[in-house]
Amino acid sequence: MSRKHHFHEGERTVQVRAGEAGIAARNVVMVSDSVIGGARPFIANQFMVAMGSIGAAGDVWASLLFGKPGFAHTADGSAIAVDVPMTCRDADEPLWTNIARNKEVGMLFIELGTRRRYRVNGTVTRRDDTGIEVTTREAYPNCPKYIQRRQLRSLGERGAGLMTASGMVLRGTVESIIRQADTLFIASHHAESGADVSHRGGDQGFVQIVDERTLRIPDYPGNSMFNTWGNFELNPHAGLCIPDFANGRLLQLTGTVCLQWDQADPADETGGTHRFLEFHVDRWILRDAIPQAEWQYLDASPFNPPVTNHTL
Repeated sequence: MSRKHHFHEGERTVQVRAGEAGIAARNVVMVSDSVIGGARPFIANQFMVAMGSIGAAGDVWASLLFGKPGFAHTADGSAIAVDVPMTCRDADEPLWTNIARNKEVGMLFIELGTRRRYRVNGTVTRRDDTGIEVTTREAYPNCPKYIQRRQLRSLGERGAGLMTASGMVLRGTVESIIRQADTLFIASHHAESGADVSHRGGDQGFVQIVDERTLRIPDYPGNSMFNTWGNFELNPHAGLCIPDFANGRLLQLTGTVCLQWDQADPADETGGTHRFLEFHVDRWILRDAIPQAEWQYLDASPFNPPVTNHTL
């Protein structure tokens, strides 16, 4: 059933350098060209989906969409509908402008409370006033590692008087959100394979601020397929999305990355990989994008590597 019979050049290059090409070849059997039956009710039960999209200048963005459970649904797994009426769309959300020009998107359905997630990449084949429909190119489950458990107690409507700010340097509120982050989503793009979005998590402080335009993120052991890093091997454009659960804000950053191999890691902050991803910020957007919600933090992932304190 695997739709993706081969990895692209960037993925193969990274897999070989990491010494994990054999593991990747075994794990690729998880990839299908449609959403498997067991994942369809999971998708329909979600109130949040992460999405990756591509801007007109090749800039990459990661986004989060919210709705009542059932707002995302698939009948047979070949396509997923996401119901977001025009009246509920934020004009400052880059996704809506991006998909008008580039129909390739990545999707990640994630249930923080159970640490379950399911990844879908595809093409927007319907875009109208009621929402979008994405035809599935590849779909597969991801492991539960590095997800901090949060239970959604209630989900309301988006409030009035929404705030949007933007900039290029990491100061003030933006810096504070990054330092407190234990969850983020990262988007990437490949010319032929399309857009992709993935989850990254760790203890607070795992996202390091190198300077006012640069972040450094450890790359933990994963499924060995290196979809994200493989895309970055060929295309450095990246998007980050960091939710501020406590205050209902969403920080989105777009920029470029540098893959760092064989780095000194005396505190084992990479979980043994000695790999870091350095992200250079081109632009950020901070919005009151998360609907009124009550979250209960449960616990951190037991797999999180240690974090040391980092300062500018």
